[in-house]
Amino acid sequence: MKNVYFLADAHLGSLAIEHQRMQERRLVRFLDSIKTKAAAVYLLGDMFDFWDEYRHVVPKGYTRFLGKLSELTDMGVEVHYFTGNHDIWTYGYLEEECGVILHRQPLTTDIYGQVFYLAHGDGLGDPDRKFKFLRWMFHNRTCQRLLNFVHPWWGMQLGRHWAKHSRLKRADGKEPPYMGEDREHLVLYTKEYLQTHPNIDFFIYGHRHIELDLMLSKDLGKETSPIGGGFEGGYREKGRARMLILGDWIWQFTYAVFDGEHMLLEEYVEGESQP
Repeated sequence: MKNVYFLADAHLGSLAIEHQRMQERRLVRFLDSIKTKAAAVYLLGDMFDFWDEYRHVVPKGYTRFLGKLSELTDMGVEVHYFTGNHDIWTYGYLEEECGVILHRQPLTTDIYGQVFYLAHGDGLGDPDRKFKFLRWMFHNRTCQRLLNFVHPWWGMQLGRHWAKHSRLKRADGKEPPYMGEDREHLVLYTKEYLQTHPNIDFFIYGHRHIELDLMLSKDLGKETSPIGGGFEGGYREKGRARMLILGDWIWQFTYAVFDGEHMLLEEYVEGESQP
């Protein structure tokens, strides 16, 4: 039985990341290292910092990454690509040229007999009205068409500088740390969703750029607890669901892997990377 891998948030091409080429090569080396062991790879959004396709034009660069995705799909590995809040504007290129399976909405799916709820995570439980408005505007087809009336050079400059500003307004360009179960939007959303969907075994998200691994009781009268003592090696108790946030591929290089029995949250470690 081959493994299934989950990763998110590489933000390739970000103007706020100095080690762009090294970062892309590290991601490609990871994908190359798993290609014979993988049944499927789920990319849970924001793999690009800004991606916008025109009818005959796609963003410059990313040839190593796109080539590796194509190699994986040519080998028969399922590659599922979820749009995030930075790479919404894709209209067929990734599917037609790279062979990925595109998802624009959260996906509930069966993997090796377990039920998974998979999503990038943006817009799930976040009450910020400004973010909700921006998200609506970015997903609105009329707004998307208006953006594509702009010359590609100007459109890409606008998008990449917006993405850079979005990252640099945070301290050190990083997301705030875990806020706790009573304040973390994705945790609150998951608990609420679990009330009406108790059949789900695993919830996996990107978006937040933090590593999180929680056991959530399907009986909401019971406490939740982090993976650690009592849940080592990916053990899952009956009546509990497991929630993971995957970290990122900017600083953390983390991913989850499921072998049909155990789910592990891992960090990709290799020898000294060459720029």
